[in-house]
Amino acid sequence: MSKRSLNGTDFTAMVLAGAEQLQQHAEHVNSLNVFPVPDGDTGTNMNLTMSAGVTELKRNHSDSIGHSAGVLSKGLLMGARGNSGVITSQLFRGFSRYAAPYTELNAIQFAAALQTGVDAAYKAVVKPVEGTILTVAKEAAKHAVFYARRTNDITELMEQVLLKAQETLSKTPEMLPVLKQVGVVDSGGQGLVYIYEGFLRYLKGMQGQVEYTSAPAARQAVPGEHQETASAVLNSAASVLAERHELAQSKIETEDIEFLYDMEFFINRQLGGSGEKFDEDQFRKALSVNGDSIIIIADEELIKVHVHSKEPGEVLNLALRFGEITQIHILNMREQHRDLLTTGLDIAPMPELFADMPVDSVEHSREQVPATPPADELAPYGFIAVASGQGIADIFKSLGVDVVLSGGQTMNPSTEDFVNAIGSISAQHIYILPNNSNIVLAAQQAGELLEDERSVTVIPSKSIPQGIAAAFAFSEEESQDTNTNNMMDAIARIKSGQVTHAVRDTQIDNIDIKEGQYIGIENSKIVTASEGLLASCQDLLAKMLVSGDEIVTILAGEETQPEMTAELANWLSEHYPDAEVEVHQGGQPVYYYIFSVES
Repeated sequence: MSKRSLNGTDFTAMVLAGAEQLQQHAEHVNSLNVFPVPDGDTGTNMNLTMSAGVTELKRNHSDSIGHSAGVLSKGLLMGARGNSGVITSQLFRGFSRYAAPYTELNAIQFAAALQTGVDAAYKAVVKPVEGTILTVAKEAAKHAVFYARRTNDITELMEQVLLKAQETLSKTPEMLPVLKQVGVVDSGGQGLVYIYEGFLRYLKGMQGQVEYTSAPAARQAVPGEHQETASAVLNSAASVLAERHELAQSKIETEDIEFLYDMEFFINRQLGGSGEKFDEDQFRKALSVNGDSIIIIADEELIKVHVHSKEPGEVLNLALRFGEITQIHILNMREQHRDLLTTGLDIAPMPELFADMPVDSVEHSREQVPATPPADELAPYGFIAVASGQGIADIFKSLGVDVVLSGGQTMNPSTEDFVNAIGSISAQHIYILPNNSNIVLAAQQAGELLEDERSVTVIPSKSIPQGIAAAFAFSEEESQDTNTNNMMDAIARIKSGQVTHAVRDTQIDNIDIKEGQYIGIENSKIVTASEGLLASCQDLLAKMLVSGDEIVTILAGEETQPEMTAELANWLSEHYPDAEVEVHQGGQPVYYYIFSVES
């Protein structure tokens, strides 16, 4: 339907539709991970980031687009996870800065807001890489600015934005050779396209699922010409949204809400439990007996669960078999429905998933950060590190790290996690060791949010070995500048290696990789693929060891056997007698072994 202006209510509904579209396709986005390792999490990160923004919008939306965009930006900033999530948050942060003084945006202003978002995202990334979500956003916004001179209809403009985003996404393999090698498009760019599809779905008055197609290049239309091209993007069987000012909940009888308890919680698989192996399909099936709207996000340490259930006690008993339950939120949706009918909330219908999600009662604001104690009560330095695996966490703690955030390849901490960790440390200056390339931006964003209140330096460690080396190089007797330089020098001297298994067939850098093979990764590059775990470890170490007299540290993962670790250490002693070898039980998931080699 034609729309000449966009207010805060429309914008909120667009965001909810975009978030739902992304959530429905999060696993597809995850599957586009370039490397065939079991850690593809771009879709998960973007989905969790958007969910944080949706939570804020549901709590504090208004008819003013400036206000609603600011609320969204706040939620996205605090909930941002991974590089893709941080970039998404920056896109909407820039959008909100442009929209701040406006109650409504017209087509030209909407395009300008998209462009301001792109400018903010590029500024936030030290070395922008083309062929990623940044490029998709940039080309879509550039086309929006051009096309806004030819139409005053925001719906028509959004059609063109989506088409240009799809066109650019289809070209990302030509911009990034590694994408072309694997035969995929950029995962973050695909996630953004799904968000834009949701935007258009709302503006077109359609509620059904959008089917993704590789759209043709957006053509330059003759002014006034009716555009049909974007109709192929929408599911023709979709149902029309209810009128904007009609409360959808009023058409539902409170007692018809069958699964009335909206539950969300985490299961910590490292604590408690009966030792029973977690089977996601069986767990989902058990929850579905008395529940629906089931969402499960699981890694080796944590399981996040969302379910609507008749029997919350049964759900919790089932969950307790797999670990200790934390962060429990239970909402009675019949009670919520009665409240909605009483207050008469006037907003366009929300996509089903996020309309039903519970709203966290805790405000995510900078005012939540504990006040900094007086200077004479502060320690000179404090440390935050990210690690997965109890053994690795213990190593960091032994090196003086104050807070170890659980996270890594499959569970990236959010900006808010870092903000809260910073607030918990009484120190004049705080160092953060992200220990993963996909966590650096979130850590930096947290530091920037608190730059007026706390002194924070992010050491851009991209692996556990780099983080350990940096922590080891630190000295409390040295100045801040000296410590920063010493830690940066330390991470530059470290070679990092990991061994895991391939989750799909592919070919990278002339290495044929088969699903199930063990692959060795040196400094983020796959260099070996073998049928045997020990062979893969030996091949990788042989490539990492140059002079033979380096210091080698082995961190054994949770799935390794002590006998193989001992055999690997003996092999090193035999073939590299001058190397100094240390072995630790890291307990990390995903990677069977993590290696550190230092000259």
